[in-house]
Amino acid sequence: MYKPTTDEIKKLRETTFAPMIQCKEALVTTEGDFKKAITWLNEKGLIKAASKSERITGAGVIDAYIHNGAQVGVLLDLRCETDFVAKNEEFKKLSHDLCLQIASMNPLWVSQEDVPSEVVSEKKVIWEKELREQEKSENMFEKIIQGKLDGFYKENCLLSQIYFRDEEGKLTIKNLIGQTIAKTGENVKVANFTRFSI
Repeated sequence: MYKPTTDEIKKLRETTFAPMIQCKEALVTTEGDFKKAITWLNEKGLIKAASKSERITGAGVIDAYIHNGAQVGVLLDLRCETDFVAKNEEFKKLSHDLCLQIASMNPLWVSQEDVPSEVVSEKKVIWEKELREQEKSENMFEKIIQGKLDGFYKENCLLSQIYFRDEEGKLTIKNLIGQTIAKTGENVKVANFTRFSI
């Protein structure tokens, strides 16, 4: 498997403004072909999404979902730039699917940045203790703990989770939102959500 250098990833990011992790994925997928990597990112809608990420989202919807049996409920605050897009079927479908995602996958935070630093620190202490008990080599600690942290984010952060409808298990919620941004031409972001359960 092709392993892009940090400089290659940075160059692609500077050209496209797409997130670093997607730049790396694009280069791995296209085996380092810079032009193909840009095309790949364009097809994913990530370049458009990144270029709109700073635009103000003053419109949107408050969506709600109650699961069969009324044991699980979700309130979602999904934002966009204009009322026109807020009433768009593509936006409404995204909102509904995000409610279903939250109900079924139970994320605790919107993004990695929302995870309190003390939670991350506590997890690292626990994992380090486990590795010492397993007598793992200390020079492997950082790599193993980073892998565990990535897994923790994928499980507990909405944007890092795999979209529940994606049969291939590759499409993250962040990229799903990026596709909607590309289709609507507006910035779209999850402002907040609450999941209730009995």
